[in-house]
Amino acid sequence: MLELKSVDAGYGSFHALFGVSLDVKAGEAVGVIGPNGAGKTTLMRVISGLIRPTKGSIAMQGTDVLKTPAHKIVELGIAHVPENRRLFPRLTVEDNLKMGAFMPAARAKFAQRLEFVFDLFPRMKERRNQMAGTMSGGEQQMCAIGRALMSDPKLLLLDEPSAGLAPVVVQQVFELVKRIRSGGLTVLIVEQNVQQVLQVVDRAYLLEAGSIRASGSAEAMLKDDSIRQAYLGV
Repeated sequence: MLELKSVDAGYGSFHALFGVSLDVKAGEAVGVIGPNGAGKTTLMRVISGLIRPTKGSIAMQGTDVLKTPAHKIVELGIAHVPENRRLFPRLTVEDNLKMGAFMPAARAKFAQRLEFVFDLFPRMKERRNQMAGTMSGGEQQMCAIGRALMSDPKLLLLDEPSAGLAPVVVQQVFELVKRIRSGGLTVLIVEQNVQQVLQVVDRAYLLEAGSIRASGSAEAMLKDDSIRQAYLGV
């Protein structure tokens, strides 16, 4: 579904990604793990068009993402849940969800998608008229994921969904990821919480200092001694 080949990217003279190649097949959940500053958020921004790579190629179901205007990439079926959620704090929950359905195709299915999101996140239905900025961190993360799902995406990008959340809420977020992917949605998730993310993905890539250092099944990554020592503390 998604394929990156030899992607370099950065910010001005600062290079954050070096020759990154990865792929995500339809129906998979794939993780990208690694330390803070490894380039994980840059990777997500490159895929969703927030920044353009300086080298390499990106294809989504055969379509050249780099030749697609940034504001049109969501129409390819890519929805991005950014780090730190990036909600509109002074808009209601429902208005934030509406922002995820701005495309003409999504507007036509607005009521259907809203019902889908409310079924997935009953608390969002309860809080539909509440200002998003007044909710807890966990509730805001649910709203951010719900906003992305409003576009009826084929691929959901999740950037550090557990960041800043209490351990019990982190567990709830990853349970939601399991539920989302059980419905057939393809998921690419970048995450520092290695133990948790390897419980919900099929495969993972290890990104360090802007380069892919290892890849394999989630089970194999959990058993890898170097990963266990560096990221799991065992």
